[in-house]
Amino acid sequence: MKSVKFAGVGLAMLAWGAISGGAVAQDSFSESHLEAAKAVALETKVLEPFDAILFVMAEQTLSAFTQNEPTRAEEIAEVVEQVALELAPRRAVLNEQIFRIWATAFTEDELVQLAEFYRTPLGMKLRDSVADITAASVEASREWQDRLSVDIVAMVQEELDKRSAATTNQ
Repeated sequence: MKSVKFAGVGLAMLAWGAISGGAVAQDSFSESHLEAAKAVALETKVLEPFDAILFVMAEQTLSAFTQNEPTRAEEIAEVVEQVALELAPRRAVLNEQIFRIWATAFTEDELVQLAEFYRTPLGMKLRDSVADITAASVEASREWQDRLSVDIVAMVQEELDKRSAATTNQ
């Protein structure tokens, strides 16, 4: 029940994050530079992992308050939902920070090129595949590290044993 209730919070956050974009001061970036950064962020879907932050925090807050005062569960749920909805517009601040990170890393022209690339079939395939590729790469590195760990311990032990045997044979 509470997850359904907070789905509205998530939708409000998504809507607010999608429509807001120019709420924070410009710093040294032109508006068009930040718009190009926003386009790349939206095309690459880098904002999506942050969509659940407020929802999760609301659920955790609800749980914590309800554990302390279970008889007020309904009231607590109502207040948590109200406060979460009030906080939803703050998502724009995070989005702006992420756009600035992209704008810092790339020139406006590079961002335009990246956005164009991510709109191509190959760019979409890359965007949709990168999480799986990264996860598989991390898993491969862990397996390699585990094998390397076994080998280094065995090789060091073998060499130390040889040296110990050589010392005892003298």
